[in-house]
Amino acid sequence: MTIALPLAPDFGSPVDLAPVPEVLTFLARRRSASAVSLSEPAPSAEDIDSLLRLATRVPDHGKLSPWRFVLFQGPEKTRFADRLEALAQARGDATAAAKLAKLRIPPLAIAVISTPKAASIPQWEQELSAGAVCTTLLYAALAMGFGANWITDWYAYDAEAGALLGLTPGEKVAGFLLMGTPREAPLERERPNVAPLVSHWRDQA
Repeated sequence: MTIALPLAPDFGSPVDLAPVPEVLTFLARRRSASAVSLSEPAPSAEDIDSLLRLATRVPDHGKLSPWRFVLFQGPEKTRFADRLEALAQARGDATAAAKLAKLRIPPLAIAVISTPKAASIPQWEQELSAGAVCTTLLYAALAMGFGANWITDWYAYDAEAGALLGLTPGEKVAGFLLMGTPREAPLERERPNVAPLVSHWRDQA
């Protein structure tokens, strides 16, 4: 389902920030799809280009682009999952091996790698920007009509898995974005009650 995006605004040109009620409707009903429910068709090469273009339009203090993407498709995605399974089996960890179904089944996985830069911008802010990339990538895929899920799991934090992924010192996996077409509609889950999470600051001086 290829959707043509409008041209990006020219640098320095005014950007019209008009209300977009359809976006609010989308956010009110947004729901990730189960990773193991995802099958072909996946986003096309053109779709992926659009998704990555949208994903990089996130808050990025200092304009550092402190993130990068690794795509997994077809036989190479299978090979990566096989290598991870071999790691788990070598450790006698059947649970870790079983968790790889979430990676194996969807036809497309995109790893978002946090790549903090040496700069005056705190590392935490740069890592938050990578999280914003994951969120925007997830939402963009759903808005295109695909199913998508953002996971981490053990192989996002494991040193040997990181070496397989090609992480360099200081890099971290912000998330694996799994995409495809859901075989079934996701069911709504419980959502938090916002009221207990909100407070109003009062000056105690």
